[in-house]
Amino acid sequence: MDDLKDPILFSRLHPQAAILWAKSGEGKGHPLLAHMLDVAAVAEAILELEPTTHQHLASQFGLAAETAPRWLATLAGLHDVGKAIPGFQAKWPQGKEFDKAHGLTFDRAASLRSDRHDWASTAMLKTWLPELTGADFLWCSQVAEAVGAHHGYPLTQKEIEDGLPRREGRVWLQARQVLLDTYWAVLSPSGEVTVDELALPAINWLAGLTAIADWIGSNVEWFSLGIRHDDLRDHYTDAKRLAHQALMAIGWRPFAPLLSEPEPLDRQLGRMLAADQPVMPRALQQQGIALLQTSQGPALLLVEAPMGEGKTELAFMAHLHLQRTLGHRGFYLALPTQATGNALFARARLFMDAFAHDQAPDLQLIHGGAARQEMMAALNDVWGENGKQSEGVDAARWFSRRKRPLIAPYGVGTIDQALFSVLNVKHHFVRLWGLANRVVVLDEVHAYDTYTEGLIEALLRWLKGLGCSVVLMSATLPTQRRDGLLKAWRVDPAVLPALAYPRLVLADDRGLAWDDQIESREMAPVRLAGCGTTPEDLLCVALEALAHGGCGAIIVNTVERAQQLYALLKTQALADLTLLLFHARFPADERAQREAEVLATFGKEGKRPARALLVATQVAEQSLDIDFDFLISDLAPVDLLLQRVGRLHRHQRPERPAPHSQPVLTVAGLLPGELPDLATTRWRFVYDPYLLAMTWVRLLDETCLQLPRDIDRLVQAVYGGGELPDSVDEALRQYIEEYNYATYLATQQDKRQRSYNIAIRADADPGSAYWNKPRGHEEGEGEEMGLANCTRLGKPSVTVVPLFVSDKGVAVAPDADPFDLDAPLAPELAV
Repeated sequence: MDDLKDPILFSRLHPQAAILWAKSGEGKGHPLLAHMLDVAAVAEAILELEPTTHQHLASQFGLAAETAPRWLATLAGLHDVGKAIPGFQAKWPQGKEFDKAHGLTFDRAASLRSDRHDWASTAMLKTWLPELTGADFLWCSQVAEAVGAHHGYPLTQKEIEDGLPRREGRVWLQARQVLLDTYWAVLSPSGEVTVDELALPAINWLAGLTAIADWIGSNVEWFSLGIRHDDLRDHYTDAKRLAHQALMAIGWRPFAPLLSEPEPLDRQLGRMLAADQPVMPRALQQQGIALLQTSQGPALLLVEAPMGEGKTELAFMAHLHLQRTLGHRGFYLALPTQATGNALFARARLFMDAFAHDQAPDLQLIHGGAARQEMMAALNDVWGENGKQSEGVDAARWFSRRKRPLIAPYGVGTIDQALFSVLNVKHHFVRLWGLANRVVVLDEVHAYDTYTEGLIEALLRWLKGLGCSVVLMSATLPTQRRDGLLKAWRVDPAVLPALAYPRLVLADDRGLAWDDQIESREMAPVRLAGCGTTPEDLLCVALEALAHGGCGAIIVNTVERAQQLYALLKTQALADLTLLLFHARFPADERAQREAEVLATFGKEGKRPARALLVATQVAEQSLDIDFDFLISDLAPVDLLLQRVGRLHRHQRPERPAPHSQPVLTVAGLLPGELPDLATTRWRFVYDPYLLAMTWVRLLDETCLQLPRDIDRLVQAVYGGGELPDSVDEALRQYIEEYNYATYLATQQDKRQRSYNIAIRADADPGSAYWNKPRGHEEGEGEEMGLANCTRLGKPSVTVVPLFVSDKGVAVAPDADPFDLDAPLAPELAV
């Protein structure tokens, strides 16, 4: 219908509004009005590619679903109206001269002191949006704060108050009014706003959309400088065309569910496993999907089941069902570590390939060591204020491999990248936008301490507010942790009866449902043994187990201990032994290589040597599909020990060496008489000493583990704070009191309070949500960005790049070409 309206010509626009610039460059740069229309076009193009249910927040904005895309795009394009102030327009000397030639004044020093256009945009829109939209003042104020946050942080009231320039002169007010009236007339969003205020998830969703659209719309490779059509409606139509081309270049494709029609589970599973025929799903998978099929609205599915029962495949099936029925845009699979993320990425890739229609949709892997900005080199041309590349750096960071999975519809990575969305780090709302309306899978949810668990609960509140469905997976959870996760989804766990194990719990718009009548495979009994705690003690056990062949592992609690053991074994091991070392501190490329070697040696399809031993840290206990004939482990909390046991006789094999026909777990320190020294071993600095002591006590009387039936019993006994067994004598009871339950609870309460203090609450009042949440940065992004916000407690880690120094200079490898550290790095070297 736009072609039936009178044209709005840029050439007839008041010169003082037309000359205002947004981007410096050749000629008169890029007009502010053109940039605002370009960014609005990108925002609308994004929403056109997304599932219609991705606009589920339209109702929260009080907008009709059919008119919401244009409305939200129009609001996003207003983000830079604050550039129409003297302080900003003076940043580019040539642009300032053009302004002066058209009657804009710069002779009052007070007006030049205000030069933050994001502050100015927010302040202006708080006043003008009620006039432009007729909406309630609070709604307009919240929208203004959302679009004004596009440089990274929600603004404080003081910043907003300081946004408008003082004594600027009436000519600036007139120019801005013409600019806004013209912009609004071009886009002409229809319909009325029917709500008075916004919830915090909606505000941050709009902030995220605005930032993403601004980064893409600022790329001069896609959006050339200047007005591209004199009729501004034609300019906008063309900008929409350019926006779709840019999104296609990024890999942003139109939404299409992976499975558009119902399909039997056996066929789904056969496709996932690349089998030639359907594969019968396990009981857990069948009953999990059956439970989901009764759900109403976005749902949380909590899966507690033994290792090897197909929880990951259930998560993929759940995604197919939820995406088809609810229109979720994709999934994010969140893992405890990079190593587990790497392993699951390969399985996710096979899953995506199996269900792709033509070309597999965009699937991204977060890899903390791979911050190369290789996908979006064109974004290096996004220039910031006064010729600086600040905006380009932000954009390139976000479209790099490290963070892109938070925007791409399908991603695999660490849980930390998702948890940063609930902390006041730069552009945390972009992460929230990317996670919105996805199926978010949190694997190994038992693997985190109380601090990180508190952040996970905060994340669940946000995900519910953003229309997500969630799958939580664990071997088993202490009751208190399970209740905390369900409460975060705003359901009351008190209605749950005592559930048998394995179990499924569903939380949706109706409340809670569950299924604990699930048959699971009975695993072979695992014989439990103990040994001393020194590296030499573990070495003796390993060599004895290897004497008659077999493939085993030693999983220890620290990297230093793993290195010591590996060095000892290198000097004393058998000549035909395949010996591997795997931990989290290798350089990224070497770590990936070692991970591949581990899977090739101990994986399901690996070529298994006659005699092999893996020395590893906790990276081997989660998500890696590997199998051992015998296992030696440091003492660890019982749930993590049981997770390690899941790697014993994991795969069905025709035969194992006779001494290993029964799986055996040997635990360092599990000897009667005296609790091992938790300080000398350094174990107390890795795990809570109370949990280690209780695990030691509970396992002393165990000679055999019968899984899965013993899993829940032992976990609840260790974490439940009950009485010690009668077999514990008085002297030992007094000794254990050093690690008493009250101290443990106090420590847990402190960690939970620290997570509460730092996390932004999704259900907080928007006006006070960021009070006492200081601006910070992610680990590894540099102290110049403020305080470090951490997702896990402990000493901060630092990523380093080793360089080789020679007479020719420095290089990344001994045989690589040298380069100058003082010169700009080539793209292939930048990290």
